[in-house]
Amino acid sequence: MSSSTKSSGSASAAPAAAVIPASGGLSHRQIMTILSGLMIGMFLAALDQTIVSTAIRTIADDLHGLSQQAWTTTAYLITSTIATPLYGKLSDMHGRKPYFLAAISIFVVGSVACTFATSMIELAAFRAFQGLGAGGLMSLALAIIGDIVPPRERARYQGYILAVFATSSVLGPLVGGFLAGQSTILGIAGWRWVFLVNVPIGLVALVVVAKVLNIPHTRREHRIDWWGAVTIAVGVVPLLLVAEQGQTWGWLSGRALLCYVVGVLGVIAWILVERRMGDEALIPMRLFKNKVFSQTSVLSVLVGMGMFGGLLMVPQYLQIVKGASPTKSGLLMLPLMLGMMSASILAGQLTSRTGRYKIFPVIGTALLTVAMLLFHFEVQWNTPLLETMVIMLLFGIGLGLTMQTLTLSVQNAVPAKDMGVATASATFFRQLGATAGTAIFLSVLFSSVGDKINAAFRTASQTPQFQAALHDPAVAGKPGNQPVIQMLQHPGAGGGGASVLSDSSFIQKLDDVFAAPFKQGFADSMHGVFLLGAGVVAVAFVLVLFIKEVPLRSVSGIQAQAQAAAAALEKTGAKGADAS
Repeated sequence: MSSSTKSSGSASAAPAAAVIPASGGLSHRQIMTILSGLMIGMFLAALDQTIVSTAIRTIADDLHGLSQQAWTTTAYLITSTIATPLYGKLSDMHGRKPYFLAAISIFVVGSVACTFATSMIELAAFRAFQGLGAGGLMSLALAIIGDIVPPRERARYQGYILAVFATSSVLGPLVGGFLAGQSTILGIAGWRWVFLVNVPIGLVALVVVAKVLNIPHTRREHRIDWWGAVTIAVGVVPLLLVAEQGQTWGWLSGRALLCYVVGVLGVIAWILVERRMGDEALIPMRLFKNKVFSQTSVLSVLVGMGMFGGLLMVPQYLQIVKGASPTKSGLLMLPLMLGMMSASILAGQLTSRTGRYKIFPVIGTALLTVAMLLFHFEVQWNTPLLETMVIMLLFGIGLGLTMQTLTLSVQNAVPAKDMGVATASATFFRQLGATAGTAIFLSVLFSSVGDKINAAFRTASQTPQFQAALHDPAVAGKPGNQPVIQMLQHPGAGGGGASVLSDSSFIQKLDDVFAAPFKQGFADSMHGVFLLGAGVVAVAFVLVLFIKEVPLRSVSGIQAQAQAAAAALEKTGAKGADAS
């Protein structure tokens, strides 16, 4: 094990509690020392997912591109999705620590760049760079946890991990909303601090991870599957592009057909490259022979789509339809986040005690389907907030029962030597679904919202209340109502539903009678998104029924690898003895 000692770098300089013995067995103190570094890195990634959600409407309004917000989310998810399996493979080859530090560094630099964006397209480009770092933060942290903690005992430490998600889930929307709600802070626009706040957290993460993350690793020289990374990008990006632009271009337009062809050819090329690379591939094709891995990969795509469908639409509904400020919408998201946290903790504790886990994604996907259908049928523009928050709680519980269990299932189903690539693959497929879901759902929303708003205006304009307000000089003369007055006076000038696609902030300045059609139009458009999301998670529910439940291992990834190495050495020695 001398090579392991060398490869752990400065392990001797690290605190004694952080150094893992060669056998792979860890004490509680050793695990907690390493977890302290992982949790800061995970907090950085988790915070970014939630802090932007409540601020994106303000950001898009300020940069005059509300309908272009899909680009900022999609660009981030595309690069993080493509980078995820690369981090997994490289860390399996060379060790987790250097790539975890690199991921944090790239993420921080990308965050700084986002603060200088002057348009939604620039912001999308900077978010794409930021995503290159984000692809390694979560997947590597989960892989390291798989290395050091046996699946059966992982729930013992899941509370600490979930505390990170809970804290980021609660703080993210609140901090994002608060910062976005400030005109300037220290001379810088408030929403730009949504990205700038990552910098001090990232610097702390770099110092802590460099100090405590010292786990044994034997360096193995392998080829890096760069062609796999290139071909998967060629396959994924055109398909996501047409998903985002399909409603605008037309699903069978020339540009859409070109994207289909390029995407399919890219996927075929990726499969051929991966087959030729064998064990050197980003995602070795042999893993798909494992039925649990292949089924869970498909399930992760579907759950990722459904997850982002809800997480994207709910803040939009709260801010645009219900008129909540960014800060208040963060508070109103608490039922969803608390539901997700409490359900994850419960599922983890029960898994630890019983060793059974399949029941949780079964219940979780069922609850997600029900919640999506309730959003579609029950949540209107004038629905009381309490009713909406109950549905949000249900949605959060469904997510909490499903997300962590899928990662656990994949880690438990593959050999310990594939822990990094399997964990990264699970994250990859979930993010692939999230990216596709983001592109498709926002495309559906903004392609229909203009017509829905115009239809709501035609209906509202026939009511006595609307006509009375329209002919009341005190109401019609208000500066805040001028966008609607001008729209009605010049119906062909691109007003109505089209005007809200670049900047929705004027809605909150309108009198209630004029604001109602805008809110109703947005709510009606979101109904289509929620129905689509319900269909996706319903398919996930059916699929999870057929996944085989594999008994959970009682040893960690490092221990399993040590046992395998010892068995191989013993076998070699036995052969040598027979030969002599």
